[in-house]
Amino acid sequence: MKAMLLARISDLRDEPAPLECREVPVPSPGEGEVLIRVSACGVCHTELDEIEGRTPPPRLPVVPGHEVVGRIEKCGGGSSRYRPGDRVGVAWIFSACGRCRHCLDGRENLCPEFRATGRDVDGGYAEYMVAREDFIFPIPAVFSDAEAAPLLCAGAVGYRSLKLAGLRDGQALGLTGFGASGHLVLQLARHLFPRARLYVFARAPEERTLAAELGAVWTGDAAERPPEDLDAVIDTTPVWLPAIKALGCLAPGGRLVINAIRKENIDKNELLNLDYARDLWREKEIKSVANVTRADAEELLRLAAAIPLRPVFDAYPLAEANRALLEIKQRRIRGAKVLLMETPAAPL
Repeated sequence: MKAMLLARISDLRDEPAPLECREVPVPSPGEGEVLIRVSACGVCHTELDEIEGRTPPPRLPVVPGHEVVGRIEKCGGGSSRYRPGDRVGVAWIFSACGRCRHCLDGRENLCPEFRATGRDVDGGYAEYMVAREDFIFPIPAVFSDAEAAPLLCAGAVGYRSLKLAGLRDGQALGLTGFGASGHLVLQLARHLFPRARLYVFARAPEERTLAAELGAVWTGDAAERPPEDLDAVIDTTPVWLPAIKALGCLAPGGRLVINAIRKENIDKNELLNLDYARDLWREKEIKSVANVTRADAEELLRLAAAIPLRPVFDAYPLAEANRALLEIKQRRIRGAKVLLMETPAAPL
């Protein structure tokens, strides 16, 4: 099968094509696993964090990709939940232990044995992958494969961020950055909180235009101030400046939710510009999002189908994964990016 492999840690500014297209054996499903014939896989900024070493894979080479949609090709021993031909999705959460205190109280995203799809195990930048049957999700019929892929991370982690923001209807929500997750969070917020006022901070004019089209009442650059203080802000950017600026826009008691696995260090000196009275005083809060749970993905897929949520995306063939990643690095973004597979040969 064809797969895009990450063989070494590198900086996309120096090496704009870090993934190698190779022919590799089709994997075999083990006990409790299924083999999935991949049809679509979303491209996420977290892949840049893996490639550039901010959250490095424990082994190399590895197949990235954690927004995977496909059909079950074969079931391993002991697998009974699904049948060959069923359409399923795989998210960032590949597995968790199920025994620790975090798993037992519903926070398996904090499990010390949490394993991430496409980082700790091979993911969906390939024609086939294996996954545990108890960590995959049926895909609602209302979505095409390409539409469903961004929902599995950009949508699910955005949904978790929105829950952590504690927003109430009629309040003001800010979104810093407006890529794959931000444009889905805005649509979710409009549905769940129809009287909320939604403000978007984005650097690129294309992102601000899309935000306005999707219902933002105001758009501006990260350095600008909105016309009112915000009750919550969800930050989806890879850098620090927008998050620091967002704190200064919060109302007393407001909450900043940082929706990112890692932050880049290119502007880390901005942290030195934090002003306690302006940015943190009066019971403002900062909350980070750590991974997702299965419940996040399951709830988001049901909600997305009911709305229905429509991801905006650009599609690329598998072999152009490097181009899609480089465009994310360069902030050439309008919604999400999705890799589409050509129909692979049947596995041996």
